[in-house]
Amino acid sequence: MIAELKKAVEDAWEDRNLLNFKEYRNAIEKVIHHLDLGELRVAEPILDGWAVNDWIKKAVILYFPIREMEEIEVGPFVFHDKMKLKTDYKERGVRVVPHGIARYGAHLAKGVIMMPSYVNIGAFVDEGTMVDTWATVGSCAQVGKNVHLSGGVGLGGVLEPVQASPVIIEDNCFIGSRAIVVEGVRIGKEAVLGANVVLTASTKIIDVTGEEPVEHKMYVPERSVVIPGSYTKKFPAGEYQVPCALIIGKRKESTDKKTSLNDALREHNVAI
Repeated sequence: MIAELKKAVEDAWEDRNLLNFKEYRNAIEKVIHHLDLGELRVAEPILDGWAVNDWIKKAVILYFPIREMEEIEVGPFVFHDKMKLKTDYKERGVRVVPHGIARYGAHLAKGVIMMPSYVNIGAFVDEGTMVDTWATVGSCAQVGKNVHLSGGVGLGGVLEPVQASPVIIEDNCFIGSRAIVVEGVRIGKEAVLGANVVLTASTKIIDVTGEEPVEHKMYVPERSVVIPGSYTKKFPAGEYQVPCALIIGKRKESTDKKTSLNDALREHNVAI
């Protein structure tokens, strides 16, 4: 069945006129339904990293033109959009505090807690994760188990180009207040980002724990403790400080995750 859905999506991607036919619209609807249930994912872990299912991204993009604008009333609140909102929180074992909002087509696994926050279509949020107040999980972002997204965290959405990797936050990470992760950056398991860390595709992530700096791009290694930093860069008009991220330590494997997190923040004086 998945192979049939994939072919229909790929065909409609190449020829948008096919969206006029019910069988292709139904195929796209089914892909979004499977995304909503967590049975399909835009990206999934494999042995040596992550694989991006770009055909599913195509289905998300194609879902917009086959939807009609409609008015959605929620108590005294009124919305006007093409996308339905999720409504099956009780059945899924998800706790949602007013005004937490997730779009249909985003998957929230059992035990997820949404404070007043937002999760967009195509995103995957795994078991036991906290999406704290005013945090946003962008379209197709992948969030692992037992992650804490602190207040105001922004995870960017990536739909196009379709082959681009989405933002990925692996299991047991702690993302500090107002941290921003965009443009397909991946955060390894059990990593800690301090408050206000900003990670983009061009951000230098510099490990300063050894005698010589070690630079990473678009990836924070597992158990890293990261804070905002800056480095000097020369421009025609002079030298200026440019933002970067500094890896200043590691969470300890010898303690449990909660204790390890507290130790990491205390030992390195990281703001959260």
